[in-house]
Amino acid sequence: MQTYVKNSLLEWKEEMLKQKKEIDDEYEKVKSDLQLYSIKFSITKQVIQSTINDEIIDNIKESYHKPYEEKFNELKQYIKELDEKRKVFQMFVDKIDKVSETEMMEK
Repeated sequence: MQTYVKNSLLEWKEEMLKQKKEIDDEYEKVKSDLQLYSIKFSITKQVIQSTINDEIIDNIKESYHKPYEEKFNELKQYIKELDEKRKVFQMFVDKIDKVSETEMMEK
């Protein structure tokens, strides 16, 4: 493989790895937030189930339960999108490696 092509592929791979790293970092942050909102949602659900007073239940639902549920669902969707992006960038890296190996073996 020509040095120019090899170096260009290596640069491209580094670029893909950098973007994947940024996505991985965001994924981990969102994963933590998702865990937090899952816990908050679960706690408010349990409190609602243990409360008898309808006015308090409505207040808890409006102030906490619904917003936590919405945030949880939003984060769940976002983490799926990030996971898909992670897979795509990993495919780039894998394909670049494969092409580089194939070219090296052919020489």
